[in-house]
Amino acid sequence: MGDLRAFQTLLFGQQRKQIESDRKKLELDVDAKKQQIERYSLQQFQTKKNEEYRALNHEIDTCKAGIVKLEDEQLELMEQAETAQKIVFSASQAAAEAKKALESRLGDLAAREQNLQKELSALQADRGALAEAVEPAVRSKYERLFKQRGQNVVVGIQHGVCAGCHMQLSRAIVVACQADQEIVTCINCGRILYFTADMDVAVTE
Repeated sequence: MGDLRAFQTLLFGQQRKQIESDRKKLELDVDAKKQQIERYSLQQFQTKKNEEYRALNHEIDTCKAGIVKLEDEQLELMEQAETAQKIVFSASQAAAEAKKALESRLGDLAAREQNLQKELSALQADRGALAEAVEPAVRSKYERLFKQRGQNVVVGIQHGVCAGCHMQLSRAIVVACQADQEIVTCINCGRILYFTADMDVAVTE
């Protein structure tokens, strides 16, 4: 969207420059016709023939009509330039607002990342103490799984399926996990399972 606004701003800016160039050309044309009128008026003053005088008067009238037409075109171009100016201003404002919103969003994300990094550092600092409180056999099992599976070691149950390997679990495993009296693992992938009240308990018999 930002690229589109930038393109529109550039396009209207070029249009405004073209309008200004056309307007200046019209001004030059008007000046040229005014100079013609001056020449024709001088020739009228110098001529003694009625026919030539009338012909020159016709040329003067034609130039005056041409000036009126050129001035009308100038007014129209000025209106177009004003419209283009408003569009450029509006597009520039929209682009500035979009940039401001993006910068604000990036700032929020950066702050969130910083907070998460702090939380992670705190958890990593406490990991040793927390690990010491876990039974050696369970800790050993977890560390072995961590090496094999990566961070996705402790997974939930949803619709009677292991969230790690997505294999169907037996009702006995789900019930044992619900009881929360022992460490329960998936018989398919070996991951440690946990269960919370908001999980769907539907399993096959």
